Amino acid sequence: MTKQYDAIIIGAGHNGLVSAAYLAKVGRSVLVLERRDIPGGTLVTEEFGSFKADMLQSGTLCPDILRALDLPRFGLRPEPATGKAAFVSLLDVGHVLNVTYYDPVKTIESIKRFSAKDAARWPDFLAFMSKATSFLEAAYRTPMPSLPKPESPAEGLPLAQLGLKLRSMGRKDMLDIIRALPMTAVEFVEEWFESEQLKAAIASLGIYGVTLGVMSAGTAFNLMHNWLNRGGPAHQYIGQAGQVTGALVEAAKAYGAEIRLNAEVASIRVDGGRATDVILANGEEIAARTILSAVDPKRTFLSLVGPLELPPTFVWNVQSIKMRGSVAKVHLGVESLPDGMTPYTTYAVAPSLRYLEKAYDAAKYGEFSGQPYLEITTTENVISVHFQFAPFNLKDGSWKMENGTVEKLALDTLGEYLPNLRSKVQSLKSLTPLDLETTYSLTEGDLNHGQLMLDQFLFMRPLPGWSNHKTPIDGLYLCGSGVHAGGGISGASGRNAAKMVLKQF
Repeated sequence: MTKQYDAIIIGAGHNGLVSAAYLAKVGRSVLVLERRDIPGGTLVTEEFGSFKADMLQSGTLCPDILRALDLPRFGLRPEPATGKAAFVSLLDVGHVLNVTYYDPVKTIESIKRFSAKDAARWPDFLAFMSKATSFLEAAYRTPMPSLPKPESPAEGLPLAQLGLKLRSMGRKDMLDIIRALPMTAVEFVEEWFESEQLKAAIASLGIYGVTLGVMSAGTAFNLMHNWLNRGGPAHQYIGQAGQVTGALVEAAKAYGAEIRLNAEVASIRVDGGRATDVILANGEEIAARTILSAVDPKRTFLSLVGPLELPPTFVWNVQSIKMRGSVAKVHLGVESLPDGMTPYTTYAVAPSLRYLEKAYDAAKYGEFSGQPYLEITTTENVISVHFQFAPFNLKDGSWKMENGTVEKLALDTLGEYLPNLRSKVQSLKSLTPLDLETTYSLTEGDLNHGQLMLDQFLFMRPLPGWSNHKTPIDGLYLCGSGVHAGGGISGASGRNAAKMVLKQF
């Protein structure tokens, strides 16, 4: 046995590192254990050939986390896509819809080519999205009570304060936001716009990262969630994943946390209903007063803790958490970007609502999308393709043999809009849903540690009654993307978990 820590954090993803930095900053002894040889989880910049890319996700942290951890002092000065966070919907060769979010005038000019009415409504839409995402941000800051039976009356106070914030927006905005959350992305965009091109471009954010179609209930919520994390329709911090992770690592170390790489946790020991220590794959045992897991809830409870240490009903509920990843990634190293492409831009192959829904249809039957929804980000010499839908559980075939299929479909689909693409490609790296599970520990290849859907959001994430980061095991907390405020890149769940743990010390 080694020394006992105040807190051990399993997983050095961005949420785990945020929790570590918060706890270490106030003097707690903290050890972070990471199974890979690099920290960052899904927020990593890695090499392929002579190129570098954000392997899975781009983004930066909530502004209050940047301030609280003083991350600029550790080298984090995120630059939003060189000031030009453009979202471009590819329609056909030479024809695009340019939702250049940083420049409302250019956006309105582009939209006007498809609908003057939509162009006139765009400013009102932006104003609504600002209010809706402001509410979501406040909700993600709010500790969720352990419903349906809060531990104490005081536990419900933050939720009451959130209700007051919503009410302060005014009756109309309050009702509009509440109405929108369970809507389908199609219903949501059709209340605002008439042109198919703009409706599809915006609705695509509602299915990004989830195995749902634009006609699935709750995709309007996912649309707002992604808009909040990105700061608009476009990814604004392309190519900066490694910078964010690097700053978090330096901050956590500077505040006193220890970070060990190549340190895979095999299990969490439970004694008398309390988590006491972790056991590494090499047999080493490390004790802690508190253990925080930044890996997904299914892996935490069913693999690291084990069903025998948990109530049977709770185990059944954990087994029912929907993962269902269907995202693949294809990174293309190019000598130069194809004609019509610009660096640090987000592109989407989402020409119509029907196209997006049809892409999802294949996933329902365990098949690839023959005409996939693609979201593409660019740097100076890398094109990163987010491919949907490629279900983790294939009806026919195996992911050990099918990565070439995704690569071909991605290149063929994108090549329809960029005819000179193939001649530019010098290196290629693909990641299947199986790769996401085996390399990045994402159960079933789910980027969000659990689907962002109506029965798995807010106070029901990851399970009803367990959204406050606590677990049935005393001294064990969840701090990853699979709990309340998680999904995408923000660090909110890591921040909230650390604050919950500090209340218990």
